[in-house]
Amino acid sequence: MDQRVLIVDDEDSIVTLLQYNLEKAGFQTDTAFTGKEGLEKAVSNEFDIIVLDLMLPELDGTEVCKQLRQKQIDTPILMLTAKDDEFDKILGLELGADDYLTKPFSPKEVVARIKAILRRTNKQEKDNQSQVIKIAELTIYPEQYEALIREELLSFTRKEFELLLYLAKHKGKVLSRDQLLSAVWNYDFVGDTRIVDVHVSHLRDKIEPDTKNPVYIKTIRGLGYKMENPSS
Repeated sequence: MDQRVLIVDDEDSIVTLLQYNLEKAGFQTDTAFTGKEGLEKAVSNEFDIIVLDLMLPELDGTEVCKQLRQKQIDTPILMLTAKDDEFDKILGLELGADDYLTKPFSPKEVVARIKAILRRTNKQEKDNQSQVIKIAELTIYPEQYEALIREELLSFTRKEFELLLYLAKHKGKVLSRDQLLSAVWNYDFVGDTRIVDVHVSHLRDKIEPDTKNPVYIKTIRGLGYKMENPSS
């Protein structure tokens, strides 16, 4: 069965170009021309990936992305923008986008990025089909994309969960920010790893008894982060 792509962009020429090249590459496509329409389609239909423009009428791309993740819809998102702005890149990925491409772009590059995201997503899902991980009062169910702290179900974005799972699988090992960025996001910010710090902060808010004195995710000054078992 062909994989389905939702294209959300308000420029007819870009939508037509992407549709042509994606269908030529074997994908099925659907389209939306406003953020509101894109959100409605993404919520009510199943897609393998969403190509989402940042600047959209009614709802912009960051708001669409944010609402989808709040609704626990973890369909991979490739965000497009006419802005070559580092803040937009960090913000988009922080909100749950999987990759980021700046206009103007080559249609072949979009197809290549989509295939890479889908390969990575499928690999992560296969890797996650493993045994339950328990660290003190934290229990992680990789296959279900769920985690509990003191038997309370936690709410995560896809990337937050993948970061937590990666840290947990490497418990006791110091992981650099670059390692985490490469493993979880498969993305190179040329040394800019703020997105990792933001997500670690989010994880601590959810799992740590005291965020000022974390016992699960330790900061190793000058090196990175390490997951520890506070009861050991």
